[in-house]
Amino acid sequence: MGLVTRDPLLYGELALYFRERHIPTLSFLPGDRLPERVAVVVTSAAELPEIDFPHTVVAEPGDLTTVGVAVREALRGRPRIRTLVLGVDPGPRPGFALLDDRRACLTQGTAEDPENVARLARKLREDFPAAPLTIRVGDGDPPSQARILQALAPLDCPVELVDEVRTTLPGRRQNDPLAAKAIAATSGRPVAGPTAWRITRGAVANLQRISREASGGRLTISRSLAASVLRGHLPLGEAIRLTDRGHPAPSRPAGGTPGILAAAGDNL
Repeated sequence: MGLVTRDPLLYGELALYFRERHIPTLSFLPGDRLPERVAVVVTSAAELPEIDFPHTVVAEPGDLTTVGVAVREALRGRPRIRTLVLGVDPGPRPGFALLDDRRACLTQGTAEDPENVARLARKLREDFPAAPLTIRVGDGDPPSQARILQALAPLDCPVELVDEVRTTLPGRRQNDPLAAKAIAATSGRPVAGPTAWRITRGAVANLQRISREASGGRLTISRSLAASVLRGHLPLGEAIRLTDRGHPAPSRPAGGTPGILAAAGDNL
């Protein structure tokens, strides 16, 4: 594996990534002559125009989720993935799993927040433009599900909503990459975009419980802050920080709740 970059942050992340997977690497700068034993080059998008090599993978610092998949495809010498399915288990930190047309799991993990699912989907579209991408989202956790669907709306790819009753794994918690793998392997009903949902007392209470766990039991966010998080106005971490600092909840944006995330009716 040839690591070709001047970016010290990217180099450090790539070197650690391949070392942990016991994949040998050689280091070069853009413009260096590459020996014949280099099979694949990994570089940054900015440095790609400087590199003339048949099998090249682009990586960005802080996001190596799809690098392993892209490297395997480059090592084969030609694209073999015909279709991709991204399964998502909704939650404050959604689990995800990526399956190919043979239902082999190419990568799995946990996203930082619901909106990051769209970032991953965009990266997959960039890395594998010849492989149509379908996204299957579990129908649990309606607030997180709504945020995921809203973030995915601008992408031009099929989205399906999967009944999680058919994918629940005995003895396992949800928001798990394994649950996302089961969701990816299960056909769902097509959805055109985000769906409206009702903010209930139960959803607010559950988020307050999550805030207590996230803060180590130090505090509980208010019901109004919980509602703001559920509507997608701010991340849970920010709501916890506001509570810790004694700040009031942010005001509702002018004109009401934006977009299709408008609640069907608050039952608080």
